[in-house]
Amino acid sequence: MDIFRIKKTYLSARRLQEIINVFIKHGFGQFIDQLHLGRFVSLRKRLKFFGKWPSVKIPTTAERLRKAFEELGPTFIKLGQLLASRPDIMGELYIKEFKKLQDNVPPFDIKKVYEIIEKELRMSTDKIFKSFNPIPIGSASIAQVHEAILNNDKEVIVKVRRPGIREQIMSDLNILQMLARLIEKHIPESKVFEPTAIVNEFANSITRELDFRREARNAMVFRENFKNDEKVYIPSIYSEFITEKVLIMEKIKGKRIDNISELRQMGFEPKEILKTVIDMYFKQIFEHGFFHGDPHPGNILVIKDGRVSLIDFGIVGKIDEEFKEAYANVALAIMNRDTERLIKEYLKLGIIPEDVDIEKFEKNLREDIEEILHPIYNLPIEKIQISEVIESVMKAALKYRLRFLPELLLINKVLIMLEGLTRELCPQISIIELIKPYAQNIIATRYKPEFYLGKTIKLINEVRDAFENIPLQIKRLVRKAINDQITVRMYHVNLPEFLKDIDRASNKIAFSLIVSAMILSSAIMHASQVKPLFYGISLFGLLTGIVALFFGIWLIISIIRSGKL
Repeated sequence: MDIFRIKKTYLSARRLQEIINVFIKHGFGQFIDQLHLGRFVSLRKRLKFFGKWPSVKIPTTAERLRKAFEELGPTFIKLGQLLASRPDIMGELYIKEFKKLQDNVPPFDIKKVYEIIEKELRMSTDKIFKSFNPIPIGSASIAQVHEAILNNDKEVIVKVRRPGIREQIMSDLNILQMLARLIEKHIPESKVFEPTAIVNEFANSITRELDFRREARNAMVFRENFKNDEKVYIPSIYSEFITEKVLIMEKIKGKRIDNISELRQMGFEPKEILKTVIDMYFKQIFEHGFFHGDPHPGNILVIKDGRVSLIDFGIVGKIDEEFKEAYANVALAIMNRDTERLIKEYLKLGIIPEDVDIEKFEKNLREDIEEILHPIYNLPIEKIQISEVIESVMKAALKYRLRFLPELLLINKVLIMLEGLTRELCPQISIIELIKPYAQNIIATRYKPEFYLGKTIKLINEVRDAFENIPLQIKRLVRKAINDQITVRMYHVNLPEFLKDIDRASNKIAFSLIVSAMILSSAIMHASQVKPLFYGISLFGLLTGIVALFFGIWLIISIIRSGKL
């Protein structure tokens, strides 16, 4: 275990050094210095640049960061894709650049594919498949996908996780969490955006994608939710062939929803198909509370009987009844051009910084949003684009440091993608008009007696649980008081770090004085011819001079490596 830990630590240090070198290459040397990571830069490189990091000709910081993420591989590419969906954190230029990040990598060897399948399913591929296409139909950073036919003649899609990808991602996540903590520590203004929370959110998201059993369960939930829907078909999952690294599901033979010419050749009208897709998504959001989070055209197929099918269930969102109600109110506020209501509902779905004056915050936010939305609200309802409204609110929220829940951002992303698909296939359809019945139905249920009865019972149970826990909490508090375990902790922000910096600086000054004294002593001993002598040179003076030279070089190297030259 100790050898394993040493190897793991060594590999992490090597990877961190690689990450730092890539950031320096793309013009972020100053950022590395800010994080006090100079010790991970080789001495040769430090001496080469001598504190003046190389400049890069690429004009924008956003483009340089995107290129750095591309070079650093899968984990950073997926992090960039996550940040591209966070307008409450990232500026418009960064979002535009991060949207260019592509998750396409060369396929791995087919022998390795067979080896993983056989090891995971504990049987030879001949006993599972009648035929297996060795050429993948898709290859991404986490997995690649093959077509195959089972021995029962069922056509399937086989998804196999890339070898070693989990270890690589987990190592990168550890480094990202360390970098996030350093960013919060050394760049205080970054705390507004909570880098550690962002990395933790990303870690949860990407680790879920690594486990194909979770994706299989998602597909089963969708299949159950739409089992009685005559217009939607969800592929079946072969649960006997599901592991963490392997997923086998029914192959859907269909045309992409954006392939208008072939849909018409099949006898389907894109407008009707599009209405089915939008209706399917609104059911997921407003009825099921469980929705597909990646509705790009490649994930939505139309099969020969006219039904719409979803594929790829790796990204999903879950929302509760309160969230559905708040979002329904957002939709109705947009339709009714009710800015006041829109702001109140968005505030419910966001996180307001603790140090903000709420009344002043709401007033300023209202003024900004009204100014932004006024031109949009002058348009007829069918011409209002929901993406414009969402982006306008997000821009205003970013200005006032309002943070949004990940579920809200995912729904916004889904609606924006659906609206983009609508503009491409059938511009005369209004998503806002189609969303209205669902939003009104959600609100209508809130006026039914059974709804209030359920809420009252839930509230009574919560109050009862709270009262039941009070004696236990008091008992614990008294026990701690008796055992002198109650302590009051006071912490001055940045004081420990400030004291450390003072200690380092004073130590270097003291060390420099000692080296200077040794050099001076050496010179005096040489001048005074202090015995014993060797060819007229004082041996004590020579020895003192050599030690002083060694210490002086060591001091200069430590200053260069610290990045504080």
